Amino acid sequence: MNHFKQDSGWGSSASILEAAEKTLASLQSAGFSVELRVPNLPLLAPDGEAKRLKKKAKEENPEYEWRGDSYIVLKDSASLLDVCRHLRDELGWEQLIDCTAMDPSAESGELLGCYQFLSLSLKARLSIEISISKESPEVQSVTSIYLTADWHEREASEMFGITYSGHPDPRNILLPDDWEGFPLRKDYEFPEEYHGVSCK
Repeated sequence: MNHFKQDSGWGSSASILEAAEKTLASLQSAGFSVELRVPNLPLLAPDGEAKRLKKKAKEENPEYEWRGDSYIVLKDSASLLDVCRHLRDELGWEQLIDCTAMDPSAESGELLGCYQFLSLSLKARLSIEISISKESPEVQSVTSIYLTADWHEREASEMFGITYSGHPDPRNILLPDDWEGFPLRKDYEFPEEYHGVSCK
């Protein structure tokens, strides 16, 4: 795969893939259920590719194409805290640099929890993804392992409606306490007004 020789802002895609593969092997050896997702498109898009992908989506072609970094999928979100402890204590992933979520679609029954780790000693970064049920959007807080998760989790809680159990201070930091709905969900409907003030 020649596109793994290209560089991103964090180094080569090949080095990121190598770090993910080593982490995957260690997590599997420790008994965690994980799998590796590897991009099948080059890091840099050629001219005209956006139109090609848009046309392909309209034709409902089931083959999925994407670009970016390799990442690890944690199949059992209940083991998230143990995985994070293993990453920090056994594998040298010293920093959690982001914790957020994505909503694939309004029709999807799941949110995707996204965690980004950085290792200065390994000179690499790592992404881990978990599935979170929209019907019961609760996952363990990782603040006891990575203190930086504090505000990241609070923001994701407001924007996506995720409850981070065990979070030490789950107050809103972006929205008023009486705000209704979760603005970054795909089915969110923006209010006409808030306390008599137009939101248009």
